[in-house]
Amino acid sequence: MDELIKYGPDLWDGFLVNLQLSAICTILALILGTILVAMRVSPIPVLRASAATVVNVVRNTPLTLLLAFSALGLSDTMGLAFSEEPYDNAFWLVVMAMSVYAATFVCEALRAGINTVPMGQAEAARAVGLTFMQSLTLIILPQAFRAVVAPLGSVVIALIKNTTVAQAGGLLADSAFQMYDIFDTTGVSIPIFIGIVVAFMAVTLPIGWLSGWLAKRLAVVR
Repeated sequence: MDELIKYGPDLWDGFLVNLQLSAICTILALILGTILVAMRVSPIPVLRASAATVVNVVRNTPLTLLLAFSALGLSDTMGLAFSEEPYDNAFWLVVMAMSVYAATFVCEALRAGINTVPMGQAEAARAVGLTFMQSLTLIILPQAFRAVVAPLGSVVIALIKNTTVAQAGGLLADSAFQMYDIFDTTGVSIPIFIGIVVAFMAVTLPIGWLSGWLAKRLAVVR
């Protein structure tokens, strides 16, 4: 317990990095995932094929490899830089990799939600003169989101936990990085383990409860 009290501020600073990553990546993943699912159900074959390729490749690639590709391939080899500050650049490289990774799961969750919308509604939308994008944004996607609130909540929870992978390549000083650094100095500490677990549970459990409650509240009665 003494180690947890002594190194608590460092662990808290690292945990804030996890929270920042989680918030930004969640927003970007929802936006990118919605764009991808629109492409996947598009009447244009090229868009459908492109989105399917991106989803299948990224979703089946380990997150650590995507992070390594961002750091070593895009940044070091190809010279991609978001900032002149090394830490800020590393942060946004992680955001990019994790957002794209999570977006593929958001896309598949939304595609499952779209499949729950009766075909007759899309046909009725076309009959009254709505374009594909109008029927998608005004009729189909709102119902799809309501149908997959719980799966999207699971994606967000997984994303929050996956932010600890950012330290795998030494990219960010998040909570996992701080924990390993402290263990190198003091040895393995059970209270520190428990403290980090409790911190993540304090975030993920309410999200799980809220998504479950919203799923029941917003369920579409067929």
